[in-house]
Amino acid sequence: MAKKKNRLLPLDRVAIAFILVLTLIIGILVAQSDAVRASVRNFSWQNEKIGANDTSFSLTFSRPMDIKSVESNLKIEPPLAGKFSWAGRRMVYTLLTPAPYGTNYKVKLEKALDKFAAKQGKKQTIQAFTGSFKTRDRIIVYIGTSGEELGRLVLYNLTQEQKTILTPKDLLVMDFKPYPKGDRILFSARASTTKDLLAGKIYSVTTGVPTEIDQEPEAPSRVDLVLDNKIDGKNYQNLKFDLSPDGQTIVIQRGVKDEPGNFGLWFMPTPQANESTKPQLTRIESPPGGDFLITPDSKAVAVVQGQGAAILPLQKDGSKPLDFLPQFGMVQAFSQDGTQAAMVKFNSDFSNPTQSLFLVTNQGVNKELLKISGSILSCQFDTASPNLYCLITQLVPGEQFIEQPYLVALDLKSGQQKPLLVLPAGQRNIQMNLAPDGLGILFDQIVSQESNIANPNNNVLKTSGGETVTSSSLWLMPLLPVDNASVTAEIKPEQLSGLSGYYPRWLP
Repeated sequence: MAKKKNRLLPLDRVAIAFILVLTLIIGILVAQSDAVRASVRNFSWQNEKIGANDTSFSLTFSRPMDIKSVESNLKIEPPLAGKFSWAGRRMVYTLLTPAPYGTNYKVKLEKALDKFAAKQGKKQTIQAFTGSFKTRDRIIVYIGTSGEELGRLVLYNLTQEQKTILTPKDLLVMDFKPYPKGDRILFSARASTTKDLLAGKIYSVTTGVPTEIDQEPEAPSRVDLVLDNKIDGKNYQNLKFDLSPDGQTIVIQRGVKDEPGNFGLWFMPTPQANESTKPQLTRIESPPGGDFLITPDSKAVAVVQGQGAAILPLQKDGSKPLDFLPQFGMVQAFSQDGTQAAMVKFNSDFSNPTQSLFLVTNQGVNKELLKISGSILSCQFDTASPNLYCLITQLVPGEQFIEQPYLVALDLKSGQQKPLLVLPAGQRNIQMNLAPDGLGILFDQIVSQESNIANPNNNVLKTSGGETVTSSSLWLMPLLPVDNASVTAEIKPEQLSGLSGYYPRWLP
C-alpha cells in the first residue's frame, strides 16, 4: 500500500511565510541597529507652567548616552544655572536658584553622542530635540484702600498688567494666605455692616489663575465659606489662621466669645471642591499659646507657649511637644526645606530691653545674627541665595519713643548685615513679602491715624495695632546680587502706580 505524501495545509504555508518575513525584518533591523539614532523620549517639564517649588527637570533617552556630550550640548534659553545627575538613561537637571517668573523657556539638545557608538569611535549623534516650558506670571495680591477696592482682595498680574477684584463689597478682608498653586486664596473677613473686629469668618476665593499651560482656569471671585464664627450654638472669635505649605491643612487660633480664657489652636483639612460634608474641626489639647506658624513639612505647628516656643504635632493630643525651645519667644520664619528657622529672643535687661535674632538649625546650631534695641517685625528666607531678609526697627535717639524701620539682608554664611532700605521713622505697620523667585520685595507704606472717636462708618480698615488706615501705597524693590556695597547702593524701590492698598503678598 503506497504511503500518502505529507502535504502542507494552506494555514501552514501562511504561517511559514509569516515566519520567514518576520525573520527577514529582524535581520534587517539587527544589521541596521547602529543606524538607529538615539532620541529624547520624555521631557518632564514639556508644556508645563512651573513655580519656585519646581526645582528640577528630567530627560529620558531611548539609548544610553555619552554623559559629557549631553552635558556640554544641553542649552536652556534663557540660561538657568544648574547641576546634572544621572540614573541610567535618565538625566536630571537641578536648578541652583528658582527660575525667574513671567518667562518662557526652551530646552535644546543636539550633537550629543550615543554611548556605545562613541565607544566604537563612531560619532552617531542624537536626534535634535527642542522642548518648552514657562514659569508662572508675576502676580501680587493686596487689600485695597480706596474706591471700589476698599477692604477687598485685589489681584494684580504684573506680567500681563491686569487687575481683578476678587472679593465682594459686603466683606472687609483682614488677613489672607494664598494656596500653593495660586489658584485659590484663604482669607478672613468681617461683614461691612459690623464694627466688631473679632467677628471674622474664614473663606476661600478663586483667583482665575491657571496652573498649567493652555489650562482653562476656574473663574475668579468665587467665594466659599470655610469656617463660620457660630458653631453648635456658640459664638467663636477666629483670631488668627495659617495655611500649611502643602495647602492641605488649616490651623486656627480661636476662642469662645462669652468664655474668657477659653481659646486655643484648632486644625482642619482644607475643603475640597464639590465636597458635600464639612471638614472635621479638631482642637489641639495643649496649653494656650500666642503666635504660631505651621512647619514646612505641614505636620506640626510652632507656637509660643509661656517662656518658649513649642513644636506641636497636628493631632488632638498636643500635650507632648515634639520639641521645646525655652530661650526663644517667637518663630519668625522657616527655610523651605525645614532645616533652618529664624527665631527671636527677648533679652531680659529691663534697663535696656533688646531683641536678638537667631539662626536655629536641625543640627543643633544656635547662631545669633543680630541684636537690636528696636523690634524684629518679620523675616523671610531666600530660596535664591543664602540670605535672610528682615524688616526690623531701631530706636531713634531722643526722649520720645520713635522707631526707625529698615530692610536688611543677612548673609547666613558670612554673618554680614547689608542694609537695603531705610523707611520713614515712626511706622511700625509696614508689611514686606519676598518674591518666590527671590527677585523682588513687596512692601507697603500705610498712612494711618489713631482712632479713639467712634466712627459711624463701618467700612473702616484697621491695622494690627488698631489704627485706622486712611491710605496706603505699594512699592516693589528689585533684588540684585548684594555681594558688595556698590551693588547694594544701586537698588532703589519703585512705587507701583495705580495700586492703592496694603498687606501685599506674592502668589506662589
